[in-house]
Amino acid sequence: MKKVQASLKLMISGAVVTAALAIAGLSASAQTATTSTTTPTATTTLSPLTPLRNKPTSASDQMVQEACQRQKARTEKFKLLGVPEKFGSEEPFTFDPKAPPC
Repeated sequence: MKKVQASLKLMISGAVVTAALAIAGLSASAQTATTSTTTPTATTTLSPLTPLRNKPTSASDQMVQEACQRQKARTEKFKLLGVPEKFGSEEPFTFDPKAPPC
């Protein structure tokens, strides 16, 4: 039993060392210096916090209809299986825009 544990520890430590060396090699190769001459061009400076477009402030009728259909599907699944939905879980859902409004 001890022989199996020792060989298992050796295999695990070998895998860890190999992974560490691979990661170190990748990061080292990404830091190679290259020399190139570039001419500055006119660019717009955007902060990472600058939004590229305005955020929507209201929902469209189609968005409301999709949310309603999605909630109905969740409720039907709950009634069928008796398992409540967990926060953050998304299930496959097919939106039918031609369905009657909720």
